[in-house]
Amino acid sequence: MDDVATMRKKIDEAAQYITARVDSPAKIGIILGTGLQSLDEGIDLEGTVDYEDIPHFPISTVENHTGKLLLGRLEGKPVICMQGRFHYYEGYSFQEIAFPIRVFKKLGVDTLIVSNACGGLNPNFVSGDIVLIKDHINFFPGNPLIGPNDNDLGPRYPDMYGVYDFDLIKLAKEIAIEQKVRLQEGVYVGVPGPMLETAAEYRMFRIMGADVVGMSTVPEVIAARHCGIRAMGFSIVTDMGLPDALQPLNIEEVIAIAGKAEPVLREIIAGCVQRM
Repeated sequence: MDDVATMRKKIDEAAQYITARVDSPAKIGIILGTGLQSLDEGIDLEGTVDYEDIPHFPISTVENHTGKLLLGRLEGKPVICMQGRFHYYEGYSFQEIAFPIRVFKKLGVDTLIVSNACGGLNPNFVSGDIVLIKDHINFFPGNPLIGPNDNDLGPRYPDMYGVYDFDLIKLAKEIAIEQKVRLQEGVYVGVPGPMLETAAEYRMFRIMGADVVGMSTVPEVIAARHCGIRAMGFSIVTDMGLPDALQPLNIEEVIAIAGKAEPVLREIIAGCVQRM
């Protein structure tokens, strides 16, 4: 694990590399998850940067995660968009997963929009539903705040109250109503993966109060809260984890379902960005 000075140096070097390639500093950061890569279609691109070219940046190893940083404007607002993210199951540490968020902060980002594909636990949901995340349960074996704390990044003991910003949740609901889109709301439980859950695990998570389950998002949102970035999260339900009605999972079907819901989520996110 890097010490505070080493981590700060890495963040600075990555931020300097990106800053040299963008005209307008972005206040809004967006992370695109599995099957959601075409959400970039509404962005007026000013440039792209491969993750592998950014100093100290991790490289996405997951299929369908392009591994590019998109720089441009969405609804006229400067944004910086991660086309592909990093997961614990890829072998990355929580510090590495959180690294892009800390670089975002250095770049001036104050709002983070995260998206993911997930399994549905709430029997009132169906595949293809878009879920606005109102809270999360961290079922990962750690988090990005373990280790020495950099007080310049954030406090030693950050409060997780309202970690998904209440005002942003309200805004997303308003946009969904205006667009006549059914927007579910629920609690996301983050798990290590990469295997899918057993029926018993799905049942446990539902009893715990989770509505959807996935393998990302939680570490990034914790890092965002730590450094003072407000967060908004969306999940697309690509399969249902109902313990008494489980079916074998087909990854091609999962990606297809995410792709079908993408245009709807893209419009919601664009509507939110327009009013930020």
